[in-house]
Amino acid sequence: MTTTLNTHPVRLSFGDVLRLGLLGVGTRKMRTVLSALGISIGIATMVIVTSIPASSQQALLDQLTALGTNLLRAEPHPAQGGDPVLLPENAMGMVKRIGPVAAAAQVANAHSSVQRNDKVDPNTDSGLTVLASSTNLLTAVNGSLHAGKFLDDATSNFPTVVLGSVASARLGFTSLVPGQPPQVYIGKQWFTVIGILNPMPLDPDLERSVLVGWGAAKQVLGFDGHPTVVYVKADEDALQDVRAVLGPTLYPQLPGLVQVSRPSDALAAKQDTKTTFSALFLGLAGVALLVGGVGVANTMVISVLERRREIGLRRALGATRGQIRGQFLTEAAVLSGLGGLAGTVIGVVATVAYTGYQGWPVIIPVATLGGGLAGAVLIGVLAGIYPSVRAARLTPTQALAAP
Repeated sequence: MTTTLNTHPVRLSFGDVLRLGLLGVGTRKMRTVLSALGISIGIATMVIVTSIPASSQQALLDQLTALGTNLLRAEPHPAQGGDPVLLPENAMGMVKRIGPVAAAAQVANAHSSVQRNDKVDPNTDSGLTVLASSTNLLTAVNGSLHAGKFLDDATSNFPTVVLGSVASARLGFTSLVPGQPPQVYIGKQWFTVIGILNPMPLDPDLERSVLVGWGAAKQVLGFDGHPTVVYVKADEDALQDVRAVLGPTLYPQLPGLVQVSRPSDALAAKQDTKTTFSALFLGLAGVALLVGGVGVANTMVISVLERRREIGLRRALGATRGQIRGQFLTEAAVLSGLGGLAGTVIGVVATVAYTGYQGWPVIIPVATLGGGLAGAVLIGVLAGIYPSVRAARLTPTQALAAP
């Protein structure tokens, strides 16, 4: 009776290969920690050099946006003989129908004077302008309140006003006491002050204005309903296109009689900032990954040299070259993966701490987190190719005869 021996090598499953890789990592804890530390520093550097500058960039872009990078101002050209151009009463609604427009607001000169009280000579020029205002003005011009509230659908039909920062100082009302609202005298009518604006460097004219509701200006001050300035906030990428059609939209008879302000110079600075930061991110991240990959490759080469007897024993017991390669490639990938995970956590914590200290918004690109882990594993595989091939080339006799 003859017995046939099966001489085919045993195939290792993915789980078996993974356990072998983890075994190599787990039996050399100190070296694993030091090697993972090298790759984790590289990945943490990548996360930090992409996230912290991105957070700083976003903070800068927010500041530039507050300067009005996406704001246009349309008004009739100053009259030079003849009657001035009157913008249509529904100008704001017409502008809102332009696709890229995100917000539109309007104001109009009410041609009235304002005094602190009825005892002041009405012919005295205070240097302040009474403007009828739409209720969404602050949204369109990125304005904010120092005290009180702005005009809304209810108060805009009653004799209430909001003072610009300069106007409030000149009239002597720099704060509001709850339950004791001050009043100003406009067109022989008392108006209650319900709000005071913060300084608005975007439009100094509004700082020297007393803002009255659109409905109240019509009912009390005899306002004709035609706006004198229309503010338009639009998508930055389409700002020039909106600027080109704003005049024809507001005054199709003679579009040239409508003056449209140029976009803020801050828009160009904003675009340059994006380009500069993007190039810097890529360069720093590439250097960080390269440093981490070199560290893993060095660790794996040394590991092969130190474990030649182990390799020889496994070969003598029937392990194939492919299984040896798989073991060391897996070990390199696991080593880098652990370092990448630790580096990602370190980078996120460092980013959150630093941006919180600076008061910046926390911006951590999702691609950086996923790319950091995937990149760490990929670099580990690439770094382990040469050591794994070198280990697989050893014959059992060569490996076992190593000193």
